[in-house]
Amino acid sequence: MILYEDTALVVLDKPAGLSSEDGVPAALRKLWGRPDAYVGVIHRLDTGVSGLMVYAKTPQAAAALSRQVTQSQQVYAEQDGRAESAAGTPDAPPFVKQYRALIAGGPDEKLPAEGVLRDYLFKDSRKGRVFPVSRPRKGVKEAVLEYRISASAPDGSASLADITLHTGRTHQIR
Repeated sequence: MILYEDTALVVLDKPAGLSSEDGVPAALRKLWGRPDAYVGVIHRLDTGVSGLMVYAKTPQAAAALSRQVTQSQQVYAEQDGRAESAAGTPDAPPFVKQYRALIAGGPDEKLPAEGVLRDYLFKDSRKGRVFPVSRPRKGVKEAVLEYRISASAPDGSASLADITLHTGRTHQIR
């Protein structure tokens, strides 16, 4: 379902079960009746996940949106102490990746009600999987996210977490 569209971009609610890299662009081209229409993928959601996504309708818009994603990652890297301040970095991230996730359990001594999580992820391209690892080494990238538990079941069996990605790692929300 398209929520916003202009000549440069389209914002839509991607349904679960549709690939953000192939399925959504194909569906947009069909909807527009233009099989050769440009659809620039700016970010991704797993096929089984639904949520708002932004797609570029021109190469220029794709480049501008990609710059915003890169600038946002620089802002967060500076805030997290992973990078030195750079001239020209915006004060706030221009492209924010926010998620809402249902998680098992609730806040406790291991997972406070809010915080920043840092993990190391290894992407095994041959197996097509991402694995958390305990320390940095070749091929490992740091993944950083900020979270806040916004609601919990009375029995503590599940909670709703609001998550903001500071890095853009594959399968970083675990």
